[in-house]
Order: sequence, then C-alpha cells, then structure tokens
Amino acid sequence: MTPATVEIAQWAVRALLALIFVVMGVNHFRPKPARMMARMIPPALHHERGLTPIRLVYVTGLCEIAGGIGLLLPATRLAAGIALVLFLVAVFPANHVAAQHPERFGAIAVPFWPRYWAQLVLILLVVLTFT
Repeated sequence: MTPATVEIAQWAVRALLALIFVVMGVNHFRPKPARMMARMIPPALHHERGLTPIRLVYVTGLCEIAGGIGLLLPATRLAAGIALVLFLVAVFPANHVAAQHPERFGAIAVPFWPRYWAQLVLILLVVLTFT
C-alpha cells in the first residue's frame, strides 16, 4: 500500500468512528435510551460524588461526542483517541452488567464475549486512526 492509500484508509476509519461515537453520544440524551443506560451503571458507582446514574450517562454521552469530533481534528486527534480508548475500557463494566441481565436489558444486553471482542476491535480501530 502506498502512503496515500494508508492515509485515505485512516481518514475513512476515523470518519466512520467519529460518526459512530457522535451518534452513540447523542443517544445518551434521548430519554428512553438514557434511562436504560442509567440502569446499567454498576451499583458501586451510584451517587459517587453527586454523579447519579443518569448524570453519568450524560457525562459519558458528552465524552463520546467530544471524542468523535476530536478524532476529526488534527490538533486533538491523539488526545481524543487516547481518551476514547480509556472511555471504552471505563464503560465496559456497564456493558458487563447488561450482559449478565438480558431479561432486563433486551437487545442491548450483548453477551459478554461478543461485547468484549467488539470493544477490543473498537479500541484497535481508534488506535489505528492516530498512529
């Protein structure tokens, strides 16, 4: 592959990831999905320093939106990529809670191993966008 081809591929992956993160982040502010996500917050994090589960959902939504936009800007790409990798690791416990309770979470209760591998693929793709 030529350097130009690699650059185009990175741009395409970066744009796709930015779209995914921004759309998912906006979803954190829609009432029904936000309430469902709030129920996924592990009990150990409830009311930690005033951050109720719904506030944590809003904070994580802002993180996703900022990270997605940050991937598109050369000046913030590296910081956004690192932040998104940390974000994907940080939210995994909530996804694990959902996986343990498919009766409560329905379609978003992706079983543990597929979710685990999907998170790893997302992390790898994010890393590839700023290397």
